[in-house]
Amino acid sequence: MSAYVELVRAPAALTVVGDTVAGAAAAGVPLRGRRRLLPLASTAFYWAGMALNDWADRDLDAVERPERPIPSGRVSANAALATGAALTAAGLALARLGGGARAWRTAVPLAACLWAYDTALKGTALGPAGMAACRALDVLMGASGRERAALPAAGALGVHTFGVTTLSTGEVHGTNARTAGSALAATVTSAASAAVARRRSPAVGGRARRAATAAFAGAYALTVGRAQYAALRNPSAQRVREATKAGIHGMVPLQATIAARHGAVRAATLLVTALPLARRLARKVSPT
Repeated sequence: MSAYVELVRAPAALTVVGDTVAGAAAAGVPLRGRRRLLPLASTAFYWAGMALNDWADRDLDAVERPERPIPSGRVSANAALATGAALTAAGLALARLGGGARAWRTAVPLAACLWAYDTALKGTALGPAGMAACRALDVLMGASGRERAALPAAGALGVHTFGVTTLSTGEVHGTNARTAGSALAATVTSAASAAVARRRSPAVGGRARRAATAAFAGAYALTVGRAQYAALRNPSAQRVREATKAGIHGMVPLQATIAARHGAVRAATLLVTALPLARRLARKVSPT
């Protein structure tokens, strides 16, 4: 089981459950009843993508990361592929059960985008855009037919994902200052977009909402931006890995910023409480 936990980067799924929370808050349709299954659908899709990632990279990992589950022989390539397929099916089923036909219409292209990224787009110029599209669709899955209202939230997380994915290509051999600078610019853009997005619902609890939004946006910009600035100054492989991990964990305060901005302060606070656990577990199972 430990090999499969490592294969799917299981603890890192704590950084994806907030996607549908942010999308639902932005659309004005909180996650209630069966819709609470949508974060579980996001988790299944995330784990599927990680399993497929290692299956697609098995030859490269045999050279660069021989300790990974497939090249080390702890998980076979066929088993990793089957795991990715089963988790994709689970994600689709959970999306249908939790969000009905509306969530299903977003979950199907999300699954297709996920497979396209791992099997065709990764390693190409379209790779970061493909990963950003996956994350944006995951946010929209929580919008329940009000996708237009959730587009700014999806865009903020998509831009962040684009920057992190672009930077992550230098985890093994390092990168250059231009790439690191682009990732930092994406973080600044996402923070500004999430914090100032127009709120459609009445301004109930405005002071608490503004304070929570500012706190979460500041935490996001500080933790992610600081690591990316360090990579900008010294774009070595170690700095890039640290910035990539910070970017993955930075999804949580960014999601919380969006949720709080749209009035879901309690949900945003609950999301942030998972961040220390995600960071602690990352010391045992790397999210990258």
